[in-house]
Amino acid sequence: MNGHAFTFAGHSLTALPSGALYWADERLLCVSDLHLGKSDRIARREGRLLPPYETRATLDRLASDITATGPKTVICLGDSFDDLAAAEAMEESARDDLARLMAGRHWVWIEGNHDPGPVDLGGTHRADLTLQDITFRHIANPGKTHEVSGHYHPKARITARGRSLSRRCVLVDGARIILPAYGTYTGGLYCDRPELSALMQDPARAILLPGPDRAPLPIPMPR
Repeated sequence: MNGHAFTFAGHSLTALPSGALYWADERLLCVSDLHLGKSDRIARREGRLLPPYETRATLDRLASDITATGPKTVICLGDSFDDLAAAEAMEESARDDLARLMAGRHWVWIEGNHDPGPVDLGGTHRADLTLQDITFRHIANPGKTHEVSGHYHPKARITARGRSLSRRCVLVDGARIILPAYGTYTGGLYCDRPELSALMQDPARAILLPGPDRAPLPIPMPR
């Protein structure tokens, strides 16, 4: 598995190139901000037409991670759907593919700020979930520790060989992990923005995600 292993709250975790988080001892795969149906929502609300392939691309990526890790539990950390209409408009073939991914696994939908609420796709719907001493929620809570969240879609700017590059990243410090958006057509918030700088305490790291065929790269979190 081409990931970056690290220790958090005394547990061994792995950041995958896709932006997923894998907890091998729990056989748990965690992803955040799938935003399924985003192209449908943009077309409906803004009149802009994007290639309607983001749901397929996101589910294909998720299928690859599930095949590679064989999880017994999958946690989707909120904003799994772009809105209620996008969930309802999900193509039957995509629903079938998602059902195959969910089959035989404990699948947890964490509530996000975009999510339409429980939909008829099965799984368990939760506001948050605590396993051992790690809590999974959509938005980081500054007063809590040992939490994994998403919401902010973190990314980082770096300079390499005289060029400025932007990459999605996983943010990690002693108290929390913030995952990047897993879905296609999702933007991001640079990790030197006040919203993220205020949450992450030194020595925080940004685990850069250069691409599917390259291992994640940890660097000090840019501020």
